[in-house]
Amino acid sequence: MIYWLKPIRVLLNYLVWVLGLILAHSRSWRVWEFDTNIVSVVFIGLWEAFYRQKFNVSGIMVELPIYTMINSSWVISDEISYGQGLMLLANFMMSAALIFSTVALFVSRNKAPYPDFLLLCYKASALLLFLSCACITIAVSWNFTVDFYGQTTLDFPITFPVEREMVTNKRLSYVFPLGTTASILLLVSALLFYCETCSIKPPNRVNPLIMSKC
Repeated sequence: MIYWLKPIRVLLNYLVWVLGLILAHSRSWRVWEFDTNIVSVVFIGLWEAFYRQKFNVSGIMVELPIYTMINSSWVISDEISYGQGLMLLANFMMSAALIFSTVALFVSRNKAPYPDFLLLCYKASALLLFLSCACITIAVSWNFTVDFYGQTTLDFPITFPVEREMVTNKRLSYVFPLGTTASILLLVSALLFYCETCSIKPPNRVNPLIMSKC
């Protein structure tokens, strides 16, 4: 069981790393509905927004997908601005933890006598995963709380086809449950690596005085 636990920990690291990338690139951090004939739903991510806009082309209504970057022309709220930094930091730390855990797995499978190095890798992985868990938890919970229970300052550019005051409904997207799942898996993975540090035994060090007597 212990033999299979080590690769499972690394696979769990890869899983949460993928979930972190999905969260960072998602356009569904905010899903707002509008009571207009031009744009019905706007999907807002941390760096990009998406919506379908209807155009009148020679008397025929055509709906086209529009992708727009969230830049300085937007009024970017604090939860979005800090969410960008938190997700970048979380993904960076998860990538570093993935490197440490992969190297540790390779060294342990080769039965190399480097307990101090393995201890360093496990401790670094546990710390980085725990900090990543905190970053993702803060980012997704802050965004969810402000979107549904607070007053956001996020606003569209002047050239945007709709205005924030025209919002009629806000949808709960997959971002919050996915972020919650990623945070739980990160915490579990961090605890597994921390527990592994307790199983590493220090090498048997021979007293040089005893060697000299021999």
